[in-house]
Amino acid sequence: MAYVLTRGEYDKPDLTKPCAPGVPTQVFPWDEKQPRNRLGLARWLTDPKNPLTARVAVNRLWAHVFGNGLVASSENLGLQGDQASHPELLDTLAVDFVRGGWNTKAMLRRLVLSATFQQASTPTAAAREIDPANKWLARGPVLRLTAEMVRDQALLASGKLVEKVGGASVQENAHRRSVYTFRKRTAPPDNMLIFDAGSREICQPKRLNTNTPLQALVLLNNPGFVESAQQIALRVSKEATDPKDQIALAFRHVCTRSPRPTELTALVELYTQQKAQLAQLTPVAPVEPVATEPKPDPKAKAEPKGKRAAAPAKAAAISADPALAALTLVCSTILASDAAVTSR
Repeated sequence: MAYVLTRGEYDKPDLTKPCAPGVPTQVFPWDEKQPRNRLGLARWLTDPKNPLTARVAVNRLWAHVFGNGLVASSENLGLQGDQASHPELLDTLAVDFVRGGWNTKAMLRRLVLSATFQQASTPTAAAREIDPANKWLARGPVLRLTAEMVRDQALLASGKLVEKVGGASVQENAHRRSVYTFRKRTAPPDNMLIFDAGSREICQPKRLNTNTPLQALVLLNNPGFVESAQQIALRVSKEATDPKDQIALAFRHVCTRSPRPTELTALVELYTQQKAQLAQLTPVAPVEPVATEPKPDPKAKAEPKGKRAAAPAKAAAISADPALAALTLVCSTILASDAAVTSR
């Protein structure tokens, strides 16, 4: 039994004022035939006649695809939230979502295949004047990738992303998708925190988007992204022989489009400068850090012989080849570019 708390203090219940659990009947009346427990609450939430749940779900899916929901305040669809910009569209999608069996994949497919989503994200002069904030969707969305997407994209471009569903966490296999990252409630991974991935202390239906120098430092200096840049350089060096073609391939692997002439010219110039500087340096034998052997995990599979030395060997090969080292720096620059971390 729950009671009204005296002065709101959790350790001072007023035993003369019991209160039974309930729902906001103004939203949707409670069916007295349902049990007053979690099962009854779940049935109340997902009842096809409930006007709120499907709208909230569809609005968040819309925000996931277009950046902002049809109700801009995705975290608040109440009286203090924003009004829907397209209320009839929200209603239609909500009804279809319920009739379709609450199929999230089908709804996302419908949104990304729409003509609205497939518009060019570059605004025309008329659209910029009429709809500067793109509230009325006069152009396609411009979205910065989330913290998880930025990491997974780098691994995918390098060809090292493990796309297996389920299984061990990132701690056992560093190339797994970010969804398998080990997270503490109050302490998310530092790199994800810098890219606005909040903690798990509260529900966060809408993330903030910031643009800080720390994000560039992560992309340029984090060991995971440095390794991805090395792998991309090795990959494209096998796919093409001409440096210009290698850079164009690397750009396409990361940004999923061909580089513009100005972008390609700048990257080729960077490659030429870095190659000339690295060629003048005296080769130095890489010194491997001394590390203690970790305790073997009885559940983990045994590593193939020589696998542990593969990464240092590849790093040594790259540092000994000025052309490959310069290409690695170019790939690192591409990973840190606006074209890589922004979806247009």
